[in-house]
Parts: sequence; structure tokens; C-alpha cells
Amino acid sequence: MMAAMGSQAFRTWQVLTANRTTIVGSAIFLVIVAVALLAPILAPYDPYEQNILNRLKNVSADHWMGTDVYGRDTLSRALYGLRLSLLIGLSATAIAFVIGTSLGILAGFRIDATIMRAMDILLAFPTLITGLMIVAVLGASVPNIIIAIVTTIVPNFARVARAPTIALKEREFVEACRALGYSDLRIMVVHIFPNVLGDVLVLASLWAAYAIRVEAYLSFIGLGIAPPVPTLGSMIREGFEKMLDAPWVTIYPSLVLLVVVFALNLMGDGVRDATDPKLRGG
Repeated sequence: MMAAMGSQAFRTWQVLTANRTTIVGSAIFLVIVAVALLAPILAPYDPYEQNILNRLKNVSADHWMGTDVYGRDTLSRALYGLRLSLLIGLSATAIAFVIGTSLGILAGFRIDATIMRAMDILLAFPTLITGLMIVAVLGASVPNIIIAIVTTIVPNFARVARAPTIALKEREFVEACRALGYSDLRIMVVHIFPNVLGDVLVLASLWAAYAIRVEAYLSFIGLGIAPPVPTLGSMIREGFEKMLDAPWVTIYPSLVLLVVVFALNLMGDGVRDATDPKLRGG
């Protein structure tokens, strides 16, 4: 069984590395992550330093993305904002991946009705509205925003993990495991989870982009991290009122957000092609 799993993982890796969409998306995303991690080194100015004499300066050799209403360097703030937005979005997706996949496998294998009714209740509310309510109640902070995003996307992971689990638990290899006296926990972790992983990974890459967008939405409407801490959403909001006079304040953070979401969507499409036999002709 372990040898078969290793062979399947190797074949998936071969398809991933041969897929141009995956390579392009991964390359772009790795560059984005590297830039975010190196923000303290790459940022030409202190992102919090205000200079009223330089307010709303256009793009120049000194300020490659111009300055905002307080004279702060837009490029420096975009680098730090990218860092925080990635931290929130990827952390929320990772936590939702673990919780949602575990609940989905458990629902498909044993406790279906209770878990899925709870997931249906969460899905009954629009995801953005749910996030707004949670942040409004708990307050705007990094942990609370992560909790809000996790709550909105956990049901999606649970539903995707549940469907193949229901089919897999009736397969011969699961019956053989039961005959050998394996515990349910061992069957779910060692034998069910690897077969569900491909479907959930596709969702993870796509919902990572959604999580980053939700953080931007919350910041844009004033429920994100409090100023002067930069995030991409708060930067877009700060420049929105000056869109006609100084469009660069909003446009450049928006472009950064667009590139991040585009890279994650490319990765998701590539993982889908690699893990779906119908799409790869397997």
C-alpha cells in the first residue's frame, strides 16, 4: 500500500512539473513570497514614515509607485502590505484545510449527519457576510480576521473531502484494513486521506486566493487591520477617495493583489490537471 501511494505521488509530481500552468503559477507565487519575506530589505523607505511635503507625489525615480496622502512611499507600504496579506490569507487557508478536511473525512466515514448539518448552516450565509459579522463582533485584529476567514471556507473543504470518502470507505482495501483489525483513525489517516488529498489541494490553492481577497475586502470597508499598519486592502481604500487626483495610490496595490490572485489561480488549475485523470487522459 505504501509503495503504491509513493508511486502515485511520484506520478502526480511528474505531471505537475510537466504542466506549464503549474510551473508559471508556482514561479510567480514563489517570487511574490520571496519579495514579501524580503520586504524589510527591499523597501526603500520606512512604510510608516510620513512626509507631508511629499504627499500625493507621482511616480518618480525616488518613489517608484508614488506617495500616498500622508507622503508615505507607496512601494514600501505595498511590500509590507503584501507580507501581511499573505500571512493572513495563507494561514487561514492552512488552518481551514486541516479542520475542513478532517471534518469531511470524519463525516464521510462515520458522523455524517451532525457534521454536515453544521456545515450547511455555515453555508446558508454568504461567505463575505459571515466574515463581516465575525470581525464586527470579535474586533479587527490579525487572529480575528483569520478566524473569520477560516469559518467561511471550512465548509467547502469539508464538502470536497466528504464526497470521495463516502465512495472510498466501500472499497476493497478499506474492507481488508478492517479485517486486519485496523482502527478507524488509522484507516482514515493512512488510507483515506492520501486518496482525498488531490481534490482538497486543488481547493486549497483556489481558496487561498479567495482568503487574500476577503482580507482585502474587510480592510477596504474599514474592518481590517487598523491604520497605519499597511495591507493591500487598506491601501486601496486610502487611495480610493483620491482616485481622480492620484490614481497610483490605488492602482499599484490593486495590481499587486491581482498578480497574487492570478498566480494562485494558475497553481490551482495546474494541480487540478495533475490530479484529475479525466483532464490528463489517465
